[in-house]
Amino acid sequence: MERINPFNNALKQLKESIAYLGLDEEYYRRLSTPEHIIEHPVTIVMDSGESKTFQGYRVQFNNALGPYKGGIRFHPLANIEEVKTLAFLMALKCAVVNIPMGGGKGGVQVNPKNLSAEELERLSRAWVKVFFHDIGPDRDIPAPDMYTNPQIMAWMADEYSKLAGHYTPASFTGKPVDKDGSEGREFATSQGGFYALTELVKKMGMQTGKIRVVIQGFGNVGYHAARILHEHGYKVVAVSDSRGGIYVEQGFNPDHVMQAKRERGVLVNAYCHGTVCDNIEHKKITNKELLELECDILIPAALENQITEKNADKIKARAVVELANGAITPEADTILDQKRIPVVPDVLANAGGVVVSYFEWQQNLENKKWTERKVLNKLEKIIKKEFNNIWIISRDKKVNLRTAAFILGIGRLVKAIKR
Repeated sequence: MERINPFNNALKQLKESIAYLGLDEEYYRRLSTPEHIIEHPVTIVMDSGESKTFQGYRVQFNNALGPYKGGIRFHPLANIEEVKTLAFLMALKCAVVNIPMGGGKGGVQVNPKNLSAEELERLSRAWVKVFFHDIGPDRDIPAPDMYTNPQIMAWMADEYSKLAGHYTPASFTGKPVDKDGSEGREFATSQGGFYALTELVKKMGMQTGKIRVVIQGFGNVGYHAARILHEHGYKVVAVSDSRGGIYVEQGFNPDHVMQAKRERGVLVNAYCHGTVCDNIEHKKITNKELLELECDILIPAALENQITEKNADKIKARAVVELANGAITPEADTILDQKRIPVVPDVLANAGGVVVSYFEWQQNLENKKWTERKVLNKLEKIIKKEFNNIWIISRDKKVNLRTAAFILGIGRLVKAIKR
């Protein structure tokens, strides 16, 4: 697939929304320019005894609404353009769900699969040491992202506390529950997407028991989305990972597939075996074929730029819920709009993660611990309220849901800037 500059995509959407709001060029300049781009080399001692240096990044895009907030990814292809885009989208996302956080994102250019557990811990702690003066509970609160996890956040929060000279759990979110993390954080992104989807289903008059769902991506977000939907009576008919996917016309239990994938390592080899599903007819499919299946709901939950102008006209879903960041390009959005396929955009669909991260930060600052039920109830109210705000804007201004979400979020950011 050709390389598409994700930041240019975001700027196209920003410019369109600025025009709808009737704002002058100064606001476009302010909202399209990161406030801080920080790069530091991160050096650690490897198990071999040699020193090795990795490039570290942090982009702090906008803090008009509150402290910068955003994940840290450990990835060999991490770069400033990617991190800058995600920081911009995080600023917008926080505005769309109306939480007092800004937008940030960080990364290290490294393949964590090549590191031992000890080297990974050293890298995590070293990142905190070199970025210590750029982050903190009142300035910038990082969280997990691609190839980082709760354990890494625990190491980072511990290192920050050591450097600060006092216990500071609110310095990072996405920590393990027993290290002052929040209940519900592990599946918050998928849960938030589910709440948005339920509102869309109501608007479209669909009946839950008959809704066929296709999910691209079977990592943490895709798996939990499949699990939650299956538990609520939706028919999950296809899922995929990077190596391909499976299609079962009558639907299947995602837990059985995940169990088999963990045993066999690859999703396309996971179905069927043993007593789990001997009698289930299934078909192996490619990711390209999965995106073009006939279904009610298509959920891209993997990588960016999966639906483009080259395949958008082949999408046969009745609606799309964009759980992955930037899964749909602006050109594809236009085509889907012309086909009358509504898209719940990433800035709302996958905002559950940052909302519950905000809840974790609140709990840490107040030295409180909320139950999972309280966390999910608060999340549900926020996502459903903002979905309906976006729906109203979409109908009033006759624009698609993404443009409506940008109008809502940018309007809130501009109001905060004017204060």
